[in-house]
Amino acid sequence: MMTTLIKWLILGLVSFSMTGQTIKNPIGQAIAIKDINSFFDKQMEATGTPGISLAIINDGEIVYHTVKGNSAPNIAVSSKTIFEGASLSKPLFAFFVMQLVEQGILDLDTPLHTYLPYKDIAHDERYKKITARMVLSHTTGFPNWRDENGKTGLTIDFEPGTQFQYSGEGYQYLALVLQKLLDTDVKGLQKRFHKQVAKPFDLTVTRYIPNAKNQKNKAQAFKNDVWLPVNNQGNDEFGAAYGVNSEARDWAKLLIAWMHKEGLSEEGYAELFKKQTALPDDNPNKASGISHLTLGFYNGTFPFGDVYGHGGNNNKRFTSLFFFIPERKWGAVLFTNSGFGEQMGIEFFQYILSVGN
Repeated sequence: MMTTLIKWLILGLVSFSMTGQTIKNPIGQAIAIKDINSFFDKQMEATGTPGISLAIINDGEIVYHTVKGNSAPNIAVSSKTIFEGASLSKPLFAFFVMQLVEQGILDLDTPLHTYLPYKDIAHDERYKKITARMVLSHTTGFPNWRDENGKTGLTIDFEPGTQFQYSGEGYQYLALVLQKLLDTDVKGLQKRFHKQVAKPFDLTVTRYIPNAKNQKNKAQAFKNDVWLPVNNQGNDEFGAAYGVNSEARDWAKLLIAWMHKEGLSEEGYAELFKKQTALPDDNPNKASGISHLTLGFYNGTFPFGDVYGHGGNNNKRFTSLFFFIPERKWGAVLFTNSGFGEQMGIEFFQYILSVGN
């Protein structure tokens, strides 16, 4: 596999835009572009990751963008290549929800069942306490997915609002509530997202329901040394928890908009980024300094500022990670078509903090 990987890296297209031969890390230290390229070349070879899309933001601008490796056998990743963002969907959906809150469409603390009863969990009366705030901060009591751990059907594992448990199921319920409130279907919800978020922020490929262009340019996943076929089926569900498709430059535009507090009022951003849920001591994110959930974002407080971000993992087929520091106007985002993107992104963040000059 190692020889094949080297071949991929040689074939892979590398392109980047920058203001010089260095970028700054979050504390303002200079790092050579060649060192960043070398870091990812080594990471890709070590993990067997065929392709990546990476962007870095300094002072609120994209100063580095690179695509490396392959999106399919003998096909290089390009600036057009699309990746599954997996759970990067969640913070973006939370932002979309906050826009609808400010428009008076729904309230964060009104029980969702008053908008839309949910037959999948109607057998447990506790679900009637679940609110949008609980969904976005992962305190509904729902499991991540109903079919995990041999379970059958949707369950509630504890009193809603009392503790943290990561859940995609909650996000999917909230997406159904939005469809009801907006009197639309999944395609209509995608159109609303495009009108309110994608178009104003100039997101050219970021979508929850892929169109023909996305499907044409979508990377193949590489898992267990095997290329997996692209799923060309149209989505019949708005994947609020998992469905977003994007690439690094498009996502970096989002980070810049969030840094500049566009699309919401000051009060809306204060609500979006407010610490909502403390992570339990055994949560693996705590080892990286992440301590809380806001509405949709993981958050940690460091000497150089508050970091917000999220990882994505669709069954180790596509993995991704972004993080940004609003007060520093600094951020980075990484997409991969392997199972190592989250790990690679965390190690990159640690690396750039250790090598600055």
